[in-house]
Amino acid sequence: MTPLTAAETYLQDFHQRQVGATSAAFAHLPASSPVGSWASSYEVLTSLIPAVDTPLTVLDLACGDGHLLGLLAARRQPRLQLLGVDMSQGELAAARAALPASVRLLHGRGQALELPSASVDYLVSHMALMLMDDIERVVREMRRVLRPDGHFAAIVGRTFLLGEVNDVFMRVFKPIASTELPPLRFGDRRTGSEAGWRGLLDGAFADVEFDDIDVPWTPTPSELWTALLDTYDIDRLDDGARQRLRNAFLDAVAPLQTGDGLIATGWGLRAVRARAA
Repeated sequence: MTPLTAAETYLQDFHQRQVGATSAAFAHLPASSPVGSWASSYEVLTSLIPAVDTPLTVLDLACGDGHLLGLLAARRQPRLQLLGVDMSQGELAAARAALPASVRLLHGRGQALELPSASVDYLVSHMALMLMDDIERVVREMRRVLRPDGHFAAIVGRTFLLGEVNDVFMRVFKPIASTELPPLRFGDRRTGSEAGWRGLLDGAFADVEFDDIDVPWTPTPSELWTALLDTYDIDRLDDGARQRLRNAFLDAVAPLQTGDGLIATGWGLRAVRARAA
């Protein structure tokens, strides 16, 4: 692989320390949109892969610990070929331990996929594309490996926390981040909006569609804080700043608790779908 950027170096280190953090955050929570509901945000993507008897090749880009590939492998669809690419050796090791030997796993980056051109029918990705550097090159690689009329589908971030909790968190986080968080840019801003995605996919992809996906959750304040510890910006704070943020956040969020001590929140995601032109 070519040398990693500063953001990629951090992400590689994080996922070596916190293998499976993404699936731990999302695999157990239901997802919904105005057009449907699913057992998880991973299932949003797997539901797009047809259960057919004809040969199908599916690539999971930034497959992590292989949770999405595991859902597809569990179908036992005889002519379904599954591929996974990730730049984290730790995540790939976890995926290899969990998945059938028939699933092919590759160490690599989205900017340079070591796969033949026009060899993939469906390319899927869960909570990763908005973190990737040189996203235009990633999009070119996605189009290169997809067959004509092949399909692309991804889950990306839309908003951080759902509901009033998001405003409360940002109010206490920003003052600490402004002085305590080392600058580091993740990904490309265009992946945060529908207009940005349309611009990135224009020309190479057609039939671009979006769905707002909500992942509702009602944790206790302590459970929510524990989940936040596995987000990149909080992970990057030093111990003192992280403790100050914890105290400020738990104080600020206390009035939002319901009578049973829970908080109505969750994660705001977006599904992006397109067809290779």
